Amino acid sequence: MPITKGHKQLLAEARQKIRSIPATEALARLGDPGAVFVDLRDPREQEREGVVPGAVHAPRGMMEFWVDPESPYFRPVFGDETKTYVLFCALGWRSTLTAATLTEMGMTNVCDIEGGMEAWKAAGGPVAPKPQKKVSPQ
Repeated sequence: MPITKGHKQLLAEARQKIRSIPATEALARLGDPGAVFVDLRDPREQEREGVVPGAVHAPRGMMEFWVDPESPYFRPVFGDETKTYVLFCALGWRSTLTAATLTEMGMTNVCDIEGGMEAWKAAGGPVAPKPQKKVSPQ
Protein backbone atom coordinates (compact mmCIF):
# COMPACT_ATOMS: atom_id res chain seq x y z
CA MET A 1 0.00 0.00 0.00
CA PRO A 2 1.57 3.32 -1.00
CA ILE A 3 2.08 6.17 1.44
CA THR A 4 -0.51 8.87 0.70
CA LYS A 5 0.97 11.51 3.00
CA GLY A 6 4.72 11.59 3.58
CA HIS A 7 6.75 13.10 6.37
CA LYS A 8 7.25 16.38 4.51
CA GLN A 9 3.51 16.95 4.24
CA LEU A 10 2.96 15.91 7.86
CA LEU A 11 5.61 18.39 8.99
CA ALA A 12 4.22 21.19 6.81
CA GLU A 13 0.72 20.65 8.20
CA ALA A 14 2.02 20.47 11.77
CA ARG A 15 3.98 23.71 11.38
CA GLN A 16 0.73 25.49 10.50
CA LYS A 17 -0.74 24.48 13.88
CA ILE A 18 2.10 25.26 16.28
CA ARG A 19 4.35 28.00 17.56
CA SER A 20 8.03 27.48 16.81
CA ILE A 21 10.73 29.65 18.31
CA PRO A 22 14.29 30.19 17.12
CA ALA A 23 17.06 28.68 19.21
CA THR A 24 18.18 32.18 20.25
CA GLU A 25 14.74 32.85 21.79
CA ALA A 26 14.79 29.45 23.50
CA LEU A 27 18.25 30.21 24.86
CA ALA A 28 16.90 33.42 26.41
CA ARG A 29 14.22 31.29 28.16
CA LEU A 30 16.70 28.84 29.72
CA GLY A 31 16.52 29.25 33.48
CA ASP A 32 13.13 31.00 33.29
CA PRO A 33 10.94 29.38 35.97
CA GLY A 34 8.00 29.72 33.58
CA ALA A 35 9.61 27.48 30.95
CA VAL A 36 10.06 23.72 30.96
CA PHE A 37 12.47 22.39 28.34
CA VAL A 38 11.43 18.96 27.10
CA ASP A 39 13.94 16.71 25.34
CA LEU A 40 12.20 14.18 23.08
CA ARG A 41 15.37 12.49 21.87
CA ASP A 42 16.31 8.89 22.39
CA PRO A 43 18.68 8.19 25.31
CA ARG A 44 21.41 7.15 22.84
CA GLU A 45 21.15 10.57 21.19
CA GLN A 46 21.48 12.23 24.58
CA GLU A 47 24.56 10.17 25.40
CA ARG A 48 26.14 11.01 22.04
CA GLU A 49 25.19 14.71 21.77
CA GLY A 50 24.67 15.77 25.40
CA VAL A 51 21.64 17.41 26.99
CA VAL A 52 20.27 20.86 27.66
CA PRO A 53 20.89 21.46 31.38
CA GLY A 54 17.66 21.15 33.36
CA ALA A 55 15.61 19.73 30.50
CA VAL A 56 13.05 17.02 31.24
CA HIS A 57 13.55 13.87 29.19
CA ALA A 58 10.26 12.65 27.73
CA PRO A 59 10.43 9.97 25.06
CA ARG A 60 8.43 10.95 21.97
CA GLY A 61 6.34 7.80 22.18
CA MET A 62 5.09 8.60 25.69
CA MET A 63 4.18 12.29 25.44
CA GLU A 64 0.46 11.89 24.80
CA PHE A 65 0.24 9.66 27.88
CA TRP A 66 2.51 11.74 30.12
CA VAL A 67 0.57 15.00 29.55
CA ASP A 68 -2.93 13.54 29.99
CA PRO A 69 -4.07 13.70 33.64
CA GLU A 70 -6.48 10.82 32.93
CA SER A 71 -3.66 8.53 31.81
CA PRO A 72 -2.09 6.08 34.26
CA TYR A 73 1.25 7.34 32.92
CA PHE A 74 0.58 11.04 33.66
CA ARG A 75 3.63 12.97 34.88
CA PRO A 76 2.91 15.96 37.14
CA VAL A 77 5.70 18.00 35.51
CA PHE A 78 3.31 18.41 32.56
CA GLY A 79 0.34 19.52 34.61
CA ASP A 80 1.24 23.17 35.19
CA GLU A 81 -0.83 25.33 32.84
CA THR A 82 1.13 28.43 33.85
CA LYS A 83 4.34 27.11 32.29
CA THR A 84 5.43 27.05 28.66
CA TYR A 85 6.70 23.69 27.45
CA VAL A 86 9.61 24.13 25.03
CA LEU A 87 9.99 20.92 23.04
CA PHE A 88 13.05 19.88 21.08
CA CYS A 89 14.62 16.89 19.39
CA ALA A 90 17.67 16.55 17.14
CA LEU A 91 16.49 18.57 14.12
CA GLY A 92 13.01 19.79 15.10
CA TRP A 93 10.97 17.19 13.22
CA ARG A 94 9.77 15.09 16.16
CA SER A 95 9.22 18.19 18.28
CA THR A 96 7.12 19.76 15.51
CA LEU A 97 4.90 16.69 15.28
CA THR A 98 4.70 16.40 19.06
CA ALA A 99 3.81 20.07 19.51
CA ALA A 100 1.04 19.66 16.93
CA THR A 101 -0.32 16.61 18.73
CA LEU A 102 -0.25 18.33 22.13
CA THR A 103 -1.95 21.36 20.59
CA GLU A 104 -4.66 19.06 19.22
CA MET A 105 -5.02 17.65 22.74
CA GLY A 106 -5.78 21.17 23.99
CA MET A 107 -2.42 22.39 25.28
CA THR A 108 -1.95 26.04 24.39
CA ASN A 109 1.30 26.46 26.32
CA VAL A 110 3.62 24.48 24.04
CA CYS A 111 6.18 25.43 21.39
CA ASP A 112 9.17 23.83 19.73
CA ILE A 113 12.69 24.95 18.95
CA GLU A 114 13.19 25.45 15.21
CA GLY A 115 16.06 23.22 14.16
CA GLY A 116 16.16 21.32 17.46
CA MET A 117 19.36 20.47 19.30
CA GLU A 118 21.44 21.18 16.22
CA ALA A 119 20.20 24.80 16.15
CA TRP A 120 20.57 25.03 19.94
CA LYS A 121 24.25 24.14 19.70
CA ALA A 122 24.79 26.49 16.74
CA ALA A 123 23.27 29.34 18.82
CA GLY A 124 25.78 28.66 21.61
CA GLY A 125 23.29 26.95 23.92
CA PRO A 126 24.85 25.12 26.86
CA VAL A 127 25.18 21.36 26.58
CA ALA A 128 26.01 19.00 29.42
CA PRO A 129 26.78 15.28 29.51
CA LYS A 130 23.74 13.06 29.96
CA PRO A 131 23.36 12.37 33.71
CA GLN A 132 23.97 8.78 34.65
CA LYS A 133 21.11 6.87 36.23
CA LYS A 134 21.64 5.95 39.83
CA VAL A 135 21.88 2.21 40.33
CA SER A 136 20.11 1.05 43.45
CA PRO A 137 21.86 -1.56 45.60
CA GLN A 138 20.43 -5.04 45.37
